[in-house]
Amino acid sequence: MKRLWFTLLALAGCTQALAGGLRPLEDTEMSNVTGGDGISFAAHIVLNDPTLVGAVADSRLSLGFNGDGQNRYLVIKNLRGSIDMWAVSLGVQQRSDGGGDTITIGLPGYVRYGNFGFESLSVQTDPTAPVTGNLGSLNINGNVSLQGQVRLWSH
Repeated sequence: MKRLWFTLLALAGCTQALAGGLRPLEDTEMSNVTGGDGISFAAHIVLNDPTLVGAVADSRLSLGFNGDGQNRYLVIKNLRGSIDMWAVSLGVQQRSDGGGDTITIGLPGYVRYGNFGFESLSVQTDPTAPVTGNLGSLNINGNVSLQGQVRLWSH
């Protein structure tokens, strides 16, 4: 075991010696430096998991709108489920026309939905009143594979 640690430490020392020490770079040198930038992340999101202790049995998400002088609410009842996303990236790239930089959002390569959806969707004037109408429900189970980027820039 000691021999393994000694070998690993020796290899680490060799790679540092080959890379050289840190030194300041002039602006002309810095403009020629390339490398990977940006961030990538994965997410595991669980909403209203009924298996948790103290789970809420009647949850609501309400979005309010005012039209013709009357408040109306889009009420989503019992939004729940899980979403696993892998490798969403965020970075900056130079535009191909040379007109500046773009913010690039890389689409996740893998998304998995587990019982993701809601019990009912309704429009009502009181968001706390019992749900009287039902415009439908949703339940998604499955996997999605995506590729590509969304690029944002300003003028």
